[in-house]
Amino acid sequence: MKYQKLLSEFEAQLDALESGNGDVLFKAEKGIVLVEKSIRKLQKQITGKTFDTQADEIYFFKHVKPQIFSKLIYYVKLFNIESKRPRGKNPAQTKYLQHQIDKFQTFFNDNLEFYNYYRRGAMSLDERYFVRGNRDLRLPLESFHFLIDDQFSTCQDGTVATIMAYDMLIVYLRKEVDDLNNSLEPQKNTTMEKPSKLFWTGNKTDLIELLYALHASSSINSGTVDIKELASHFEHFYNVDLGNYYHTFIDIRSRKGSKTRFLDKLIEMLQQRMESLDE
Repeated sequence: MKYQKLLSEFEAQLDALESGNGDVLFKAEKGIVLVEKSIRKLQKQITGKTFDTQADEIYFFKHVKPQIFSKLIYYVKLFNIESKRPRGKNPAQTKYLQHQIDKFQTFFNDNLEFYNYYRRGAMSLDERYFVRGNRDLRLPLESFHFLIDDQFSTCQDGTVATIMAYDMLIVYLRKEVDDLNNSLEPQKNTTMEKPSKLFWTGNKTDLIELLYALHASSSINSGTVDIKELASHFEHFYNVDLGNYYHTFIDIRSRKGSKTRFLDKLIEMLQQRMESLDE
């Protein structure tokens, strides 16, 4: 079927996204948009259509759809976890990330019967689990709006996708925990250890607007610097706690009228300064 071509295109787009530079939250946000578009295309190809054989239908809902759907669950969860990740000392972050890992493990334990069925590659219940129309079992935990369409879902393809997504998330989170534990070693670079004598006395939202403008301009480290690193530098240099800067950035993006109020103000004030010197 045509979905094989769609699947190949999707994997190529995803590889390009993951291999590119950018903050994890930006990647997650872009990933969500990319996956939703692919699922919509896939949904159009499948809804109202019949498969040549029941084996083809089972293969699609057991292996093909979960490959894409799992990425949606992955990016949505990743975005939520990273956007709420505590700032500051490593132990607090490690505790938070480990708690997320434990929650995913709990899901596996709560769905142990099906988890074991899927993991051992069993097929005896595939007609019940992966053929459309069998909606007598409870829906999986992740009840995204795509599951509403009975022509595009079976009772367990969402659970397979969730298992795949949680596996990916656990791998990601364990790496983050390892990185945090390894960074407990004292750093030789002491340039950031000296206290700054400068204080940001303006609005924090304005500083965050400036932070994202600099990051978007690729003017620092040719655009390869991570937004977290840049934010930490701003906080140290200006003795300020930016809090959850990504949520603030979302608020900035949702402004009515000009979304770049502070940058507009800077331009206006600089022009006034130059004009006054020219007089």
